[in-house]
Amino acid sequence: MAKIELKQPIVDEISAQIKDAQSAVLVDYRGLTVEQDTQLRKELREAGVTYKVYKNTLMNFAFKGTDLETLSQYLEGPSAVAISKDDATAPARIICKFAKTADKLEVKGGVVEGIAYDAAGIASIASIPSREELLSKLLGSLQSPITNFARVIKQVAEKGDASDVVAAEEAAPAVEAEEAAPAEEAPAAE
Repeated sequence: MAKIELKQPIVDEISAQIKDAQSAVLVDYRGLTVEQDTQLRKELREAGVTYKVYKNTLMNFAFKGTDLETLSQYLEGPSAVAISKDDATAPARIICKFAKTADKLEVKGGVVEGIAYDAAGIASIASIPSREELLSKLLGSLQSPITNFARVIKQVAEKGDASDVVAAEEAAPAVEAEEAAPAEEAPAAE
């Protein structure tokens, strides 16, 4: 069997991984201990991110003709790739967070939703909260006015009797009727 026939299944595997990928981040993993590497892989796996070490030449062949082709410039030295098909910011977020504790882990670059970024760009993308966090913040901001309104109504009910609230409601239509009456009298006076 020729060498190319042995390597083609690996190139096909990489191509299948990146086919529908939302994002991919290249890292230099040199200097990580086995314990650190295991912890990083565990965190990425829990987030649904595929993390694998491939030969640079094989990744280069797989990246040709795709959005990830721009990553070929970073394929020097040992490289691992983290690929996510669901959450576009997950690989960058997890790797950059992990790199704070493991200073040997170096982000080379990445592609997020078809746009290529260098290490600094990936670091800025890592600061974007996850989709779930953003949705919970949105929900909280939508619920806030309703919660505040309910709190005010409760305080009004606690301070005054229910009869005060009923009296205020009955007085409101009377005031509206008085305001409407002078407007009707003005044309009659002419």
